[in-house]
Amino acid sequence: MKKSMVATLAFAGAALLSTSALAQTDWPARTVNVIIGASPGGDTDFNARTMAKYFEQITGTSMVITNMPGGGATIATSEVRQAEPDGYTMLFGHTGHLIVTEVSGLADYGIDDFEICCIPAVDQGAVFVTSKSSGITSTQDLVDKTKAEPGSVIFGTELGGYSHLQGLILQQQTGAEMRIVDTGSAAEKITALLGDRIHVAGIAYGAIQDYHTSGEMVVLGQPNDEPNALLGDIPTFKSQNVDFVMNNPYIIAFPKGTDAAIVERMGEIMREITEIPEYAADLEQGFKQPVSFYGREEGLERLNAIRDNYMQYRDALQAAR
Repeated sequence: MKKSMVATLAFAGAALLSTSALAQTDWPARTVNVIIGASPGGDTDFNARTMAKYFEQITGTSMVITNMPGGGATIATSEVRQAEPDGYTMLFGHTGHLIVTEVSGLADYGIDDFEICCIPAVDQGAVFVTSKSSGITSTQDLVDKTKAEPGSVIFGTELGGYSHLQGLILQQQTGAEMRIVDTGSAAEKITALLGDRIHVAGIAYGAIQDYHTSGEMVVLGQPNDEPNALLGDIPTFKSQNVDFVMNNPYIIAFPKGTDAAIVERMGEIMREITEIPEYAADLEQGFKQPVSFYGREEGLERLNAIRDNYMQYRDALQAAR
């Protein structure tokens, strides 16, 4: 009886190992559906499509990008959360989609409810811009104007989302009391800035570079700890004596219960992608973004630290909803 039980357990263990090894060896065997909670053309969409391009180059298997904007990305994250954990549905998002939505109460779930694969990239190309017509040409101008004319400066955002949190932290660190309004996506923020419906916004530099060059927009600063050299001479807020550092890691995640071997394999593939020189060139040209990568353990440590930090803004985010 005991020998039979031992043999049965050994067989079951071997079967599990075989299944895991098979998943790692054979995955991906067909097209992977990558869901993102953003519209086409933005920085998240760009990063996902750039990843997909080199994923196919490495594996010979394609990825299809499915855009599901809306609800602060909760439409997309819910879709992935409820998908079959077979490795063929994947989320490409960022901290705004999986951390800020939880903090703000837009979602009742977060990073613990997914299989986090890695941080494939970090957005270091975000800048804060003003419209030319606002007359605000520096961070000090922003502070002075909000004090001289309370409520006159409008910050455009997506309420409850990442850019909303950007606005709250900018206010806290500068003392500039702005009126925060919901304008929608990055493309809608740009339209609102050009139409003088808002005066300040946080946007990826790659999306507004032409307007900056033409003088239609003014860049106040970059919220990086150290200057992103790809942004040229745009100063950090720290160099302006404003303690404002806010990088936005992107996140690759699978539905809970996805085979660990698949999650690990995707991390390996993404690491390989970041070592391709053409990939680095694409990131630089597209959104002035340097290459970054954090594996699962280091990535989770970083994401949990960000979550703990953002929790202090929970009440302010939820009050604005």
